Amino acid sequence: MVLSTHTSLTKIVTTRADSVFTDLRQRIVEGLVAMGSKISEPELARHYDISRSTLRDALSRLEGCGLLERKANVGYRVVTLSTEKLLEIFRVRESLEGMACNLAAKNMTGEQIAELKSLLTQHEQNESLQQGEAYYQKEGDLDFHFKIVFGSGNGLLIRLLCEELYYLVRMYRYQFGMASPRAKKAFREHHNIIQAIEDKDGELAEILMRRHISASRLNVEKRMNTL
Repeated sequence: MVLSTHTSLTKIVTTRADSVFTDLRQRIVEGLVAMGSKISEPELARHYDISRSTLRDALSRLEGCGLLERKANVGYRVVTLSTEKLLEIFRVRESLEGMACNLAAKNMTGEQIAELKSLLTQHEQNESLQQGEAYYQKEGDLDFHFKIVFGSGNGLLIRLLCEELYYLVRMYRYQFGMASPRAKKAFREHHNIIQAIEDKDGELAEILMRRHISASRLNVEKRMNTL
C-alpha cells in the first residue's frame, strides 16, 4: 500500500513538472518571457503552485533544451539570441540533418513516407506560403524536418535535433521573424527530399537536405548584411 501511494505521488509530481516545462518552454519560444531575463524561482513556484524541487526539474530540462542558462550565484536566465549563434546552429543542422536524411531513406516505411507527403499537402494550403511570404510549420509531427529526423531511427540524432536544439531553433524563428523570400523554393526542396527518400537514395537525400539548410543559412547571412 505504501509503495502504491509513493508511486502515485511520484507520478503526480512528474506530471506537474512536465506541465510546467511545456508551458514555460512555449512562453520562452514565443518571447512572452524576454530574452536575457532572470528567472525568479519563488515567483514561478507561486505562479504554478508547485514546490521548488518540482520547478527546478522543469528548469533543468529547459536548460537542456538550450533555452535557459544557469550561472553560479545568479541562477537561471533566458538565453540571449544572436545572429552568430543562429549561424552556428545552421551549420550543425546541415551536417546532422543531412545524416538523418540519409538514414531516413534506408529506414522510413512506406506509411511514414505517405505521412510526409500528406504533411506537405497540408503545408501547401497555408496562405503565407501560397503568397511566397513565409513557410511556417507547426511543431512536432507537423514539422517536416522533425518527422524526417524521427524517421532516421537514430536515437542520438533524435535527441540532439528534436530535443536539445529543436525549441531553440523555433525560438529563433519566432523572434527573428519567419518571413522568407525562399518560402516557395524551400517548399519545392522538401518535395525533392521526399522523392529521394522514397527512391531509397540516401546519398542524394543527404545532399539535398544539406543544400536546403545551407540555402536558408545563406539567406539569413544575406538579410543580416543588408541591415
